[in-house]
Amino acid sequence: MEYNTQREQLKIADYGRNVVKMIDYAKQLASREDRTRMANTIIDVMAQLNPKIKERTDYRHILWDHLMIMANHEFDVDCPYPINREETENFRPHRLRLHEGGIRYRHYGRALEDMVRAVADMPAGDERDTLTAQIAQNMKRQYLQWNRDTVDDSLITEQLTTLSEGRLQLPAGFQYTDTKEILASINNSQNNKSEGGTKKKKKKKKKNNTAAQQ
Repeated sequence: MEYNTQREQLKIADYGRNVVKMIDYAKQLASREDRTRMANTIIDVMAQLNPKIKERTDYRHILWDHLMIMANHEFDVDCPYPINREETENFRPHRLRLHEGGIRYRHYGRALEDMVRAVADMPAGDERDTLTAQIAQNMKRQYLQWNRDTVDDSLITEQLTTLSEGRLQLPAGFQYTDTKEILASINNSQNNKSEGGTKKKKKKKKKNNTAAQQ
């Protein structure tokens, strides 16, 4: 099982890890026009996930600042606002707001459930289909992190339908990533983190021994 403490720390926790995955996906698109269109879609999702920000008159500028922070300022798009890198680099994360109500599926977490609702509120189109497919793939991966043996793809589809109240449908021709491939990726990730921790401990021990000898 992969714990949050083993993952890279989120720069802004308000939007959840899946928004970061969407940004990583968008950064890989070949066309600048496609990247910009996807960036605007992600901005709309972020606004849904953090509705209180809409109380600010300049909220979209703030969201673009947040987007660039989460993208490490490595997102080649047509941004409608000037981004002050010095200010965004000194950004302090907000306090997480308290949520009301329980989580329907604990293995997905509240951030993903909020994202499902946000995408379901979007108008039908290619962006919504792309985000729906990505959410489904993330759901399968997160399910397997809790239930390591196997999962029926139809169960993930059923739970996506439940979370979206029937408003999200997987695009035609969609296929889930093979279970074995996901499990191998999870195992490799955990092994790499474990090896990295071991190397750090050995390096620290060696440093301490050297200091003691001096």
